[in-house]
Amino acid sequence: MEPVTHMLTGAVLARAGINRKAAYASVAMAIAAELPDVDVLWGLGGPVTGFEHHRGITHTFLATPLEALLVTGYFWATHRLRKRAPEAEPNWLWLFGGCWLALLSHLLLDWTNNYGLRPFFPFNPKWYAGSFVFIFEPVLFVLLLGALVMPALFGLVNSEVGARRVKFRGRGWAIAALFGVAGLYGFRFAEHSRAIALAEQNQPEGTTRIFASPHPLNPFIWSVVSDTPEFYQLSTVDTRRAEVLPATPSDTLYKPPETLAIMAAKRTYLGRIYLDWSMLPVLSEARVDDDPNHPLVQVTFADARFMYDALLVSGRSNPPLTGTVTLDMAAPEGQRVVEMRMGNRVQR
Repeated sequence: MEPVTHMLTGAVLARAGINRKAAYASVAMAIAAELPDVDVLWGLGGPVTGFEHHRGITHTFLATPLEALLVTGYFWATHRLRKRAPEAEPNWLWLFGGCWLALLSHLLLDWTNNYGLRPFFPFNPKWYAGSFVFIFEPVLFVLLLGALVMPALFGLVNSEVGARRVKFRGRGWAIAALFGVAGLYGFRFAEHSRAIALAEQNQPEGTTRIFASPHPLNPFIWSVVSDTPEFYQLSTVDTRRAEVLPATPSDTLYKPPETLAIMAAKRTYLGRIYLDWSMLPVLSEARVDDDPNHPLVQVTFADARFMYDALLVSGRSNPPLTGTVTLDMAAPEGQRVVEMRMGNRVQR
């Protein structure tokens, strides 16, 4: 999920009761809920390096207790520097547990979209993706934001009428929001399962697996990929109408033969990282120039999970998370890579 939703989740979890057990809980849990995304710093080493470590070790069950300890330690040190009185000592065990819970919420939210994560890494390198919630879910965002904003608004009203100020406001709103989130996730999960079931009734012969991705606004529209040994079949499922929309010829993506260029591209740094992550890889090659002495070939890596059009996304013509490798096929093996690129950024 995007960062703001993660931080709101951490803050709402704190407001549900942990802030009554430990000082600093609201701000500490909001920070902890977003901390795994510190892996974006790997992008300083280049786009492929950033892609390699995105949702890597910081997004694992192994790392979460250490990250919770890091956040707790920061607030412990801050508390000591402020020289608070001994009787004001926070409950550090509760704060650690709250931060750990917030970190686990980050893993849960990231699992729900179709990019996935590897929570058991390094013991199990497999990627897992629930694929039933888009990377930004408006209803989820409104529920979480409302749980934090509404108590403040009612607090202003109460202050105007002279009511006694409540020390810990918003517990009821936070708990209600969390129940709302659970209900939303249950609904989206059920619709995802229904989309898969509808797609199974209209799948191409030889289909080995079916993958469904959510659309950003309409919870009843799902982009489906049917995987066969020779091609991917793209389709759109409307669960409200219980129908699979008619496919077009361009909805069939044929898998290319294993040419020398494609095999060489798979062995590059980008190729290894991309194929380790991609669940439905789509590879293609194109000649860059006609120089017989240095024939340049560009191999493109894409993923069929993201090859659909949605709001502000042209996944069919310009799929997100696309990588390219340009090779000089006349060069000796091991020296063929001319350029590696993720999106518009070149790996140096």
